[in-house]
Amino acid sequence: MTTRIAHAGLAARRMSAEQAAGLILPGMTVGMSGFTGAGYPKAVPLALATRIAAAHERGDKFALRILTGASTAPELDGALARVGGIDFRLPYQSDPELRARINAGQIEYMDIHLGQVAQYAWCGFLGKIDVALIEVAGILPDGRLLPSTSVGNNKTWLDLADKVILEVNRRQPEGLDGMHDIYYGTALPPHRKPIPLLQPGDRIGEPYLRCDLDKVIAVVESDAPDRLGRFAPPDEASRRIAGHLVEFFHHEIAAGRLGDQLLPLQSGVGNIANAVLGGLREGGFRGLTAFTEVIQDGMLELIGDGTIEMASATSLSLSPEGVEEFVRRIDFYRQHIVLRPQEMSNHAELVRRLGCIAMNGMVEADLYGNVNSTHVAGSRIINGIGGSGDFARNGFLSCFMSPSTAKDGAISALVPMVSHVDHTEHDVGLVVTEQGLADLRGLSPKQRARAVIAQCAHPDYRPMLQDYFDRACRDSYGKHTPHLLNEALSWHQRYLDSGSMR
Repeated sequence: MTTRIAHAGLAARRMSAEQAAGLILPGMTVGMSGFTGAGYPKAVPLALATRIAAAHERGDKFALRILTGASTAPELDGALARVGGIDFRLPYQSDPELRARINAGQIEYMDIHLGQVAQYAWCGFLGKIDVALIEVAGILPDGRLLPSTSVGNNKTWLDLADKVILEVNRRQPEGLDGMHDIYYGTALPPHRKPIPLLQPGDRIGEPYLRCDLDKVIAVVESDAPDRLGRFAPPDEASRRIAGHLVEFFHHEIAAGRLGDQLLPLQSGVGNIANAVLGGLREGGFRGLTAFTEVIQDGMLELIGDGTIEMASATSLSLSPEGVEEFVRRIDFYRQHIVLRPQEMSNHAELVRRLGCIAMNGMVEADLYGNVNSTHVAGSRIINGIGGSGDFARNGFLSCFMSPSTAKDGAISALVPMVSHVDHTEHDVGLVVTEQGLADLRGLSPKQRARAVIAQCAHPDYRPMLQDYFDRACRDSYGKHTPHLLNEALSWHQRYLDSGSMR
């Protein structure tokens, strides 16, 4: 591309971020790009926050319904939340300012499986989308759009929004051209047809986003990097969790339930996920594949050294060092990475067909394998369920991982009953802590409880869990899933009252 805006008609619609922000009116629903800190608009949201703050100083009401792919960054979620510019948000967030206002009851937040967002939008469940604000890496001469480091729900917002504002970010590498696969073959029930994807690397769509050019009301140029943080090196607990999981994979291969190349991997974000990925390399695995949502530094390293041969995702969530490595070898990575819309990366049909191995973090699990991955003490949202449920329910194997304790031992990650359920016992195959791994497949509730206590609980809490379980087996109303209802959540209440579950 000789210019990032190669379409003459769209080039004529260039304007400043402030001018574009002036086209977004109070009460509008705005579908914005962005998925896990990548590919979000960086100029217009900041200008919009300034405009909203000025309106509030005049005593005018000004707040928006904000829909994205997943989390964004301080320039979007943080800036708009800080000035009171958001009254509704979905489907996932990670900004401290936004989180605080959600938990204070100032912003309505809908936590939803990422794979369901596009369908909700197409079915009208989310109402009319007034504006799509989408970051792209470039505009081709025929008006097609070169996607940036994340695809997310961009296709859906562009298709459904009444008006479109494009941010063309010169900082996005032009070498992304050819890395995307945008599938336009979806339909609503009852007119759906099978999605023709059989392997993670299959290309079934187009490398560019389409857009009705008559809907484009502004084109804004920007030059800013994705604002992504660095994950700390894996600690001892993370390395032990990784070791347990890799050992389990070798056991499954020996038992004939997995092949040497496993099955397509899905990995959440964070230190534990990076540790598990590193453990696969150390465990001698080669030629693996991934069908996941996010490629972060750990997975990029495995692609770079051949441990992972092909990875499909919807976003590149890389540290500054990871971005530097990605850009340096972008021609190589373009042969081994496919970026798709999240309705494809998280599609139940594809996850089930490919037989993904889902590896995700959790806040807590209970004796029977129910998992809470979103809330503290049942009421304070952390980030959201993200895509973990898409893979846990539909994958071949569902693994949930966490250190056995938190807050210097004041909190146990294994409790009698979780304070909030995101993944029921029916969708959880493995629970893994640094203490060990509980394989819950094929077990009854009481058998699961014994495995969780023996394999995963911290020694400081194991006797407490065993005592609760023994008394529940004796005194519970029913003996199938024994619980003492007056004690089931007492550990959480004790923490709120005293600062410790002990």
